[in-house]
Amino acid sequence: MAAESTSGLTPAERAARRRRLAEVFGEVLPEQTRDDASEGDRGDVNASEEWLKRQVPPHHG
Repeated sequence: MAAESTSGLTPAERAARRRRLAEVFGEVLPEQTRDDASEGDRGDVNASEEWLKRQVPPHHG
């Protein structure tokens, strides 16, 4: 499938296309992800670590 070219569109048409794409897909990347937050910003990290430890199957113990 060939990529649609926007070079033949007017600025208003390009803006409308960007708006439609944003309505469908929203923000592609969040402003801040969990892995770039400092420890204090992540919430209760110990609780999530404990949950992960409880999910280990018995044969991995």
